[in-house]
Parts: sequence; C-alpha cells; structure tokens
Amino acid sequence: MNKKMLDILACPICKHHPLEEFDINVKDELVHEGVLFCAECSRYFPITEEIPIMLPDELRDKKQDIEFLEKYAKSLPEKIVKNGNPWHL
Repeated sequence: MNKKMLDILACPICKHHPLEEFDINVKDELVHEGVLFCAECSRYFPITEEIPIMLPDELRDKKQDIEFLEKYAKSLPEKIVKNGNPWHL
C-alpha cells in the first residue's frame, strides 16, 4: 500500500478518517506489512503483501486475523493486540 492512500482511506464500519498506520515492513514508501487502526471504533485492518484488508466484521476471516496478530504481536501496539476489534489476543 502506498502511504499516500492514508489521505483517502476511512474506516468501512464507522467512516472515521484519518486512520492510524503502524508499519511492520516498509520499503520506498510502500507498506508491505502493517496495520491500519481506527481510533473511533478500535478496529484494525491488516496490510498484507501491500494490500489493506478492509472488510466488514462478518466477512473477515477470524483464523487469518488471529494468526496475523500472533505473528506481529511484538511489533504492534497493545491497543491492537489486546483490545482491537473485531477480535484480539
């Protein structure tokens, strides 16, 4: 995901803008791995392989999200890992 996308992305649930970004793997202004976080509703949206996964709760894959959190737990803030919606560790 290009960092310029932050200027236009909003939470698909509550429409809050801007979203917070937490980078895990960035090269040349491209976020390869990371998370977008909505401070309004505490939802997080993983960025994997440069693609932000911004689906509503009912379409999200719980197993995939939990695996992502477990993999990057040490790189992400506690508000995402321990308290993020729709699920957390």
